[in-house]
This record gives sequence, C-alpha cells and structure tokens, in this order.
Amino acid sequence: MGLITTLIVLGAALGAFVAALILHRRPRELGQVSLLPYGGIQFAALVLAVLMVAHLISLLSGAPLLGRFSGGRF
Repeated sequence: MGLITTLIVLGAALGAFVAALILHRRPRELGQVSLLPYGGIQFAALVLAVLMVAHLISLLSGAPLLGRFSGGRF
C-alpha cells in the first residue's frame, strides 16, 4: 500500500470513528433501540486507524516496524 492509499484509509477510519461517535450520542426516543452497534464500529475504526498510523510510520521511515518477538532469538 502506498502513501496516498494509507492516508485515505486513515482519513476514512477517523471519519467513521467521528460519525459513529456522533450517532452514538444522538438522543433516541424511550424504548427505541439503535440498529447498529456504534461502540463496535468505533472500536474497529480505532484499530484500523492505529494500524494505518503504524504503516505510515514504516512508510516514512523506510524501515519496517518489528514486533517484540521478531528478534530471531528463539
């Protein structure tokens, strides 16, 4: 994935997070249940945004991000 695609996906994830936050805080009539789980949408959008920020860092630095256990000492 390139830089432009990463920025577009990051913007879409942040936009989905904000939209779900606004819709979650909207008042509803008593006894009416929301049809979408806005908390789950916020969680998925936040995870996607964190992944895109990590990918953006690896794109800008030129070195891939390594996990804790990828040292090859096993």
